[in-house]
Parts: sequence; C-alpha cells; structure tokens
Amino acid sequence: MVQKSALQSAMEYLMTYGWAILIIAVVLGALFQLGIFNASTFTPKAPPGACHIFRPNGPMTTSFINTQGICNGELPQYVSAVNGQGYINIGSSSNLDVQSGVTVSAWVYARSFGTNQYRTIAGRLSGANTDGCAFQYGLSSAWGSGNQFEFWAHKVGSTDCSYLSYVISGTTIVLGTWYNVIGTYDSVTGNQYVYVNGAGTLANKGAGVLIRSFPSEPLNIGRNPQNLWFFDGEIANVQIYNTSLSANEVSALYNEGIGGAPVKLNNLVGWWPLNGDAKDYSGNNNNGAATTGVSFTSSWVSGYSAP
Repeated sequence: MVQKSALQSAMEYLMTYGWAILIIAVVLGALFQLGIFNASTFTPKAPPGACHIFRPNGPMTTSFINTQGICNGELPQYVSAVNGQGYINIGSSSNLDVQSGVTVSAWVYARSFGTNQYRTIAGRLSGANTDGCAFQYGLSSAWGSGNQFEFWAHKVGSTDCSYLSYVISGTTIVLGTWYNVIGTYDSVTGNQYVYVNGAGTLANKGAGVLIRSFPSEPLNIGRNPQNLWFFDGEIANVQIYNTSLSANEVSALYNEGIGGAPVKLNNLVGWWPLNGDAKDYSGNNNNGAATTGVSFTSSWVSGYSAP
C-alpha cells in the first residue's frame, strides 16, 4: 500500500475545506470592520438621562450643585445622527448668555465635508443681524488649509461673521472617525483655542474684547443660525460653559471619553448628552427639540475608540 505524503494530505485538506476557511475569514473580516470585536461594543451603556446636574436652588445657581446618577463615564446608549438637513433647536435663553469667556465642547463623527461648506457643530445668532453669530464652530473644507475644525467668536463691535475672531485646528480630519473638539475664548487674555482630542491650537485675538451675545436669539446644534451649513454625521455630549476652560480641564474632559460628565459645574450653562433625547441635563432647563433629519442611533459605538 502506498502511503500518502504529508504534503499530499495537506493539499487534499485544503482542497476539501479551503472554501470553508475562506468564507470564515471573510466573515471575520467583515465583523471586524463593523466593530464587532471593538471592546467598546461590550462596554456597559448608560440609559438616557442617567447622569444629570442637580441645582437645588434653581437654574444657574451654584450653591450645593452636584452630579446625580450614573456619572462614571459609561458610554451612552445612543447619540444623535444628523443627516445634513436636520438640527437640534435649543431656542433662546438668558441662561446661554456668554460674554467674558466661552467654552463649547462636543464629540463629533463626520460623514462628509460638503462642497465649499462649513459643517456647523453648534452656533448662535447675534441679534437681528442675520449674518452674525455669538459663537460658532464646526469643520470646514472651504477655509484654512481644508478639512479642519474651526472655532469662531463674534466680538462686540463687529457687524457680521466676516469679522469674527477665529482659530483653525492643526489637525486634518478623517471622515468616519470620532473626535472630541473643544473651542475656548477668554476675553481677558484674548486667547482663543480649538482643541482636537486634547491637543490645542492657539490664536491670540487681543485682550479685553467681549464676545457679542444676545440672550433672545437661538442656539442650534447641527447647523448655523442662518439655516445654512448643516452638519452631516453624528454629534454627542455637547457642553457649553461661560468661561474659558484651562488646558488641564480640557484634557480631563477629553480623557473622560464620549460619556463623560462636565468638569466645571459652576460655569456650566448647558449640557446636551444627546443620549436618546435633546434635553438639557445641566439643571438650567435649556431643553432642545430635534427636527426632521435628526435621529438617535445605537450603532454608533462601532466607530468609537476610547481615549
């Protein structure tokens, strides 16, 4: 009897089962691309409203202010998905008035840059001037060196957004990737920063210049106030402060991850986790409303990697 060589046996095995091995490899590759094997997929997720700020003396008070609920940085169950046409309307509120300083923070995932457009993450109109904004930030493929985050602060004495104080990040944005982007402006120092994943880019715009702010005008998340420049992608954990956070505070906020709670409660004016709703969990009652074109998705986690 002629015995098969080891090589013959191996070849017969591959010919018999090779197709099955190939299919398994393709399926595993597809699951990997979908993020099934991402550790974040299996992380416990906090339900909507799990963490909130409690102000026992009412909105904008700071006595005995504290966090309540699940505030240990668990991932959200949902984030807001914006299709390039919808947005979240926060409306107008004196609680959102910022003048001497401002910080705006969000986690964002862009699907497109658009053509000669500015994809607005959050913006606020300045009074009756339809061309102005108190603060506005987003990502741009039209200005700067392209495909970068920008933060604009409309200063007192200017007449429209063409005269804004602005800073452009040094980070080139990759579509389909989650980023933490934070814009700050301090009227005392004149320093204006845009931070991407904790790394800041500075522009000094002159000390002693206040931010132009109009309490009667609306704040929008996902578009600029002139009904232009809609965001296309996903937005989560939007926070606004009436002060310029320090580099250490920005780093702490980023390191908490997409489910992190605010870091400076006394200066927090609005907090929208967008974890299944548009409610304000800062305790200041700046609740929003999602328009057509905004949904809340639970499949976002496949593209997220924790800091």
